[in-house]
Amino acid sequence: MTTSDATPWTRQEFEAELRAMEKYYHIHHPYHQLMNEGKLTQQQIQGWVANRFYYQVSIPIKDANILANCPDRETRAKWIQRILDHDGHPGDTGGIEAWIQLGIAVGLSREDVTSLKHVLPGVRFAVDAYVNFARRADWHEAASSSLTELFAPKIHQQRLDNWPTHYPWVQMDGYNYFRKRLTEARRDVEHGLEITLDWYKTREQQQRMLAILKFKLDVLWTMADAMYMAYIHEMPPYFNIVEQ
Repeated sequence: MTTSDATPWTRQEFEAELRAMEKYYHIHHPYHQLMNEGKLTQQQIQGWVANRFYYQVSIPIKDANILANCPDRETRAKWIQRILDHDGHPGDTGGIEAWIQLGIAVGLSREDVTSLKHVLPGVRFAVDAYVNFARRADWHEAASSSLTELFAPKIHQQRLDNWPTHYPWVQMDGYNYFRKRLTEARRDVEHGLEITLDWYKTREQQQRMLAILKFKLDVLWTMADAMYMAYIHEMPPYFNIVEQ
């Protein structure tokens, strides 16, 4: 007996479908593959760190938008930890500061990182699209979009395992961000999965969620595309325009 395509996935099947989206994660992008293989120059690593900082400083804004749209007190009480993780709180300077220290560890100055002067237009557009989505979407959908964190511990562990060998010039203090996110991301995934698996009940809703997750994966992939053009192909925006 065949089942209709409209039959909702079970909780286990739905989670399996979500995890299968890992094939689109930016860990598979050529920029990240080169990074993981030790084939990037210092300048290319610096370009990635400087651009990725725009994503880091935008995440608490994204999460604040989710909180603003969420009427559920228990969810807000848990979700607010994400903002504290990034912005910092007494006893923890936070992930944004840890990323600045990564920038310093790869040879950038604090001002190089925090000024955002190296952020490529493609990166800015992709990140802003994500923040605007979180601002306007139903809070369940915005929260579920964060489930790219399902795949994040693997990429952080790769950097911790490979960078000291491939990039010995990176100061060891720079790795604190990746260490922090190993535990934080796993905790966040647990909460994000709970919201997602509880909320999306029909097959149509579940497929909508897969499309939302694909949108977030597109954001991350597009950021890497912009960096690949600028730092691998050496074709940053307007590279062929001669200033008068």
